[in-house]
Amino acid sequence: MSEGYRVAVVGATGQVGTLMLKLLRERAFPVREIVPFASERSAGKEIEGVGLVQPLSEETIKGFDLALFSAGGSTSGEWAPRFVEAGAVVVDNSSRWRMNDEVPLVVAEVNPDALGDHSGIVANPNCSTMQMVVALKPLQDEAGIERLVISTYQAVSGTGKKAVDELLDQSHALLHDMEPPVPEAYAHQIAFNALPHAGSFAPGDDHTDEERKLINETRKILGDPSIKVSATCVRVPVVNSHSEAVNVQTRDDLSPEQARQLLEAAPGVTVVDDPSQALYPLATKASGSDEVLVGRIRRDPGHERALDMWIVADNLRKGAATNAVQIAELLHQRGLIESQRAPAAA
Repeated sequence: MSEGYRVAVVGATGQVGTLMLKLLRERAFPVREIVPFASERSAGKEIEGVGLVQPLSEETIKGFDLALFSAGGSTSGEWAPRFVEAGAVVVDNSSRWRMNDEVPLVVAEVNPDALGDHSGIVANPNCSTMQMVVALKPLQDEAGIERLVISTYQAVSGTGKKAVDELLDQSHALLHDMEPPVPEAYAHQIAFNALPHAGSFAPGDDHTDEERKLINETRKILGDPSIKVSATCVRVPVVNSHSEAVNVQTRDDLSPEQARQLLEAAPGVTVVDDPSQALYPLATKASGSDEVLVGRIRRDPGHERALDMWIVADNLRKGAATNAVQIAELLHQRGLIESQRAPAAA
């Protein structure tokens, strides 16, 4: 579409939505108009360089080619199908559609061909899953994967601005010998602490939803339901960028040296791996980057076909907004946005 697409960004005033707006411009995605949407309380707000925030209604959602969603599962569940009915392709960042058999769950560097099966909605994975599978894909292609043991160290930005403010306010109070504010974003104080409780526990489940996402989404994206996955998700007092310790048991033998070479050649990956010089992936270095940083690649001394790795990425960028825009770029390159609108034009 030479004149560009008409694009809706739903949840445009949130952390991820704001980044989506920025990245659409930075990456020169072909747009003729971007329209921001948000909740009723944000409607009418002016976003510099974009325009007035619109409320969601049957009238306001008409005439779009593409809609990028980052507004939560309930909003996506209600409004994503309505955008599709109106002729748009939806890229959704919530968990609402990820495990739906009719909806492809896509990471740009890992399974772009899954986009060909979309019926109007494409799901963006959970941030922790996203960064991990970018690093796992080249290893799976080379040696197969039997089992994963994952421990995450998740930044508070993954919970939202309220959680970031809570961490900073609690830290300020403690550093000045003051009583920290009562926790609201989390069950316990997050400053100077580590909470083995990232996400929420569903009734009767001893795993959090973050842990279940890692288990189920990894299998779907990598296309292998037989992969065994153990996950523990921890919230840590880091503002931005998630870190993960991942133990990978491969089907065929794969040396650390081979894994390092495969990762160095992989799209979207930067290997930072010289521990003797204190070089390894850091949350502070990943923040603001679209790359997945991988290091501490070594043999698991307890298993002859297992490797340990440390994986870090910006959870708001590659873990959410960047991949959504990359999906939009792939849809454009493959003519899969125009094909969605074709039936409506007939």
